[in-house]
Amino acid sequence: MINVFVLQNGRLNQVPIDSREDLENVAPVWVDLTDPNDDERAWVKTIYGVILPGEDEVKDIEASARYYEAENGDLHLRTDFLLEEDDGPSRVITVAFILAKKMLFSVHTDDLPVFRLVRMRARSRPGSIADYMDVLLDLYATDAEYSADALEGIYQDLEEVSRRVLQKEFTDQDAAAALNAIAREEDLNGRIRRNMMDTRRAVSFLMRGRLLNAEQFEEARQILRDIESRDGHTSFLFDKINFLMDATVGFININQNKIIKIFSVASVAFLPPTLIASIYGMNFKGWFPELDWSLGYPFALLLMVTSAIAPFWYFRRRGWLK
Repeated sequence: MINVFVLQNGRLNQVPIDSREDLENVAPVWVDLTDPNDDERAWVKTIYGVILPGEDEVKDIEASARYYEAENGDLHLRTDFLLEEDDGPSRVITVAFILAKKMLFSVHTDDLPVFRLVRMRARSRPGSIADYMDVLLDLYATDAEYSADALEGIYQDLEEVSRRVLQKEFTDQDAAAALNAIAREEDLNGRIRRNMMDTRRAVSFLMRGRLLNAEQFEEARQILRDIESRDGHTSFLFDKINFLMDATVGFININQNKIIKIFSVASVAFLPPTLIASIYGMNFKGWFPELDWSLGYPFALLLMVTSAIAPFWYFRRRGWLK
């Protein structure tokens, strides 16, 4: 799918593109391609002279070659964007940016919420965008805000996990659910940190390359400050996640120790009856001892019951059964 945006009074207006002729009749500032087909790639190559990278080229590029200038002068950037999904784990989508002929070309496989937010805000804020570089910086700024919103979501989810972990009754089923939630939030927090690191690198590259005017340079510095302010939050969340993980594992150990204590008490309590039964059973002359002493069997049973009750009474008095 190809989305073309023109700049009108500082606003991004989307132009519907259904054919090659529609693309030839517009002067876009931003050409956004989501999982483009062969025809759309051919249109961009023929009309603008820009060769779009393939999906494998976007994903397999080395980290050291994420920003480079092509032989024809086009500037290529690769940036990661966070994608949260309700029905699955979060993902990081790599977007290929191409700065050519004072236009911004973006290629990605999934429709990203950051791109939707930029399009929506640009329509409602006239004068906020003057050229293609402003569009790119707005994407990076919105990406930093989106990461901040994701961090707030982690805070809320961890608060819910904390209430479950610190409740009075914490079963093994509760522990399993808590560990699952903690692992999910830890994975998302790590992806957010990676995403912010990549955005910081991209903005720093634009600043070092002297590609920004004075106003854009100041905006880039503000983006970097926003990203740095979020580093402390991710570190705090990592510490909170580790605390909840240790607390959950500790409660699991406590529950297991309770079970082991029951078996330990039972084994100690039933050891004297077993000993008495063994001694009683071995001391007879080849026939039933009740023939010599009619009260022998009842006496042995009474002694076994008494020897079993006595340890439980002692353990209860010591408070070991609580």
